[in-house]
Amino acid sequence: MNNQEIIKTENVLVRIMKLAKDASTDWHYHTEVSDFFVCLNGVVMVESKNPDETVILHPGQLTEIKSPQVHRVKNIHDDISEYLLAQAVGTYDFIKV
Repeated sequence: MNNQEIIKTENVLVRIMKLAKDASTDWHYHTEVSDFFVCLNGVVMVESKNPDETVILHPGQLTEIKSPQVHRVKNIHDDISEYLLAQAVGTYDFIKV
């Protein structure tokens, strides 16, 4: 879906991400950056592995995934969900699992 880049530097990337109903990102990890998720509207589920955790975010709620934890984000709302994704500090990469 449409994603909107807000800030992009060598060490920080901030975007508004949209997920369609039942859509999710691929399972992945980052070697340097941590992810900070803030739900803007809808409901998103942030899942991680090792340790296995699930966090449900409603508008205004946030969570963090530190590198290099494997994770994904899934829309569990009955319509489009949006979340703010801030990735810092380090070089961005996206390694699928």
